[in-house]
Amino acid sequence: MKDDYLRRGGMLAFGLSGLCAISSGVIVSLLQDIHGFSFEVTGSLLTALNIGNMAAAFVAGLLSGKIGWKKTVLLLGIGYTVGYALCALTGSLGLLMAAFVLIGLTKGTVLHTSTSLVGGHTDNRVVSLQLMHSAYAIGALLCPFLLRALGKRSASAPMLGIAGVGLILYLLFVFLPEDEGAGEKGGGAREKTDRTFLRDPTFWLCALLLFCQNGAEYGVTGWMVTYYKDQQVLTGSLSAYAMTIMWASTLIGRLLIAFRLHIQRPFRALMGMGCICTLVYACLILSTRPLLAVGMLILFSLAMAGTNPMITASTGKNFHPASLAVMLPIGSLGGILMPLLIGLVSGKMGLRLGMCVNLIPCAGIFLLSAIALKRENRTNA
Repeated sequence: MKDDYLRRGGMLAFGLSGLCAISSGVIVSLLQDIHGFSFEVTGSLLTALNIGNMAAAFVAGLLSGKIGWKKTVLLLGIGYTVGYALCALTGSLGLLMAAFVLIGLTKGTVLHTSTSLVGGHTDNRVVSLQLMHSAYAIGALLCPFLLRALGKRSASAPMLGIAGVGLILYLLFVFLPEDEGAGEKGGGAREKTDRTFLRDPTFWLCALLLFCQNGAEYGVTGWMVTYYKDQQVLTGSLSAYAMTIMWASTLIGRLLIAFRLHIQRPFRALMGMGCICTLVYACLILSTRPLLAVGMLILFSLAMAGTNPMITASTGKNFHPASLAVMLPIGSLGGILMPLLIGLVSGKMGLRLGMCVNLIPCAGIFLLSAIALKRENRTNA
């Protein structure tokens, strides 16, 4: 009963975090309009968020093994409320940078805590983590509609509204019971740090897979709308709803994996997903017709949907707070570097060639999964 309670609490928390985290892109745009910020300043705010997110994945993993997951999340999990409230109350760049660091800290902390709670209190980690990430996708889907409704009230209402959602998320963790158990079922309770995973090649393959997955996904979410607008493939309302289409497809893909596709060999499935992502992405950046472009975006989202939770679930015995404290920051690094690399190449060689860079992490998912599958087959032989 307690396992169910903690698992469902982790899923709900991650759903609320999805709403709060995805709101950051819209909030940055609103701040740009209100205060007249340049693109460089806007980019620096998003960079501050990503730095906070990556730092939290590491810090939360270390703290949860020493003081317990609940004290950790109560210490680092108030950032959505404080950060978005600051966005509504100040135009000071220094305070806004601090606000986005706090937002990133909470985003990373909730990712680590929810992953530990859900993955550590289930008998079917693949399905449970798919459902957890489905909850995130639902939050992401609700984000634009909530912000649009709040924006009709006042310029600051979207920031204050999301700060309120962040407070609900924080109170959820306040009322969840702390799990004092040890081991995998402990979900982040106090325990002696186990570092044997650092000598396991499969763990490092999973970490590199997560790096590629984050890089490929963030490359699309960060640049695809800009690319299609620049190439005049998607314009008007269709361009505005491109990310809604992507998140809806992602949600469908994760629910299919959780309830219909009973995957027994995750690395084999990841090979297939990586292959499809690579081929579809190549078609995606070559598409010049709106309907074909949207179709390729849907197929890419469906193929990419289950990779993140499946990679995390594939760590097996190495799934615990200490390993997540290493693996999640590596994944976050991919999400930071790939959009940056696309921008650098685009500035020198054009946006189309810049977008081709994202083929590297897509192909990386396929190649690394093939290596992991080969190791798995050799171990089981």
